[in-house]
Amino acid sequence: MGQIAAAYDLMPESTEVDLDNVIAQLPGVLPAGVKLLETKILPVAFGLMKVNAGFLIDDSDEEVGGKLEDALRAIAGIENVECVSNTVV
Repeated sequence: MGQIAAAYDLMPESTEVDLDNVIAQLPGVLPAGVKLLETKILPVAFGLMKVNAGFLIDDSDEEVGGKLEDALRAIAGIENVECVSNTVV
């Protein structure tokens, strides 16, 4: 059993999505074995912003990555979720 540090980009449906509200919802949707480390709101293009979130993931559950991505996609206003980096710690 190890741990994985992973960063995900959460892309909103539009520029109208309240990204601070998205960040506020993150702790409540995380599956067991996942800890939120940090969040940032970053520019994409043409006024569109995204949330970049860092997580510490316990890899004892082989399906935890899929559970995390499903939970992130379920947040209202999020259109796409992409893992942009991960490393074993």
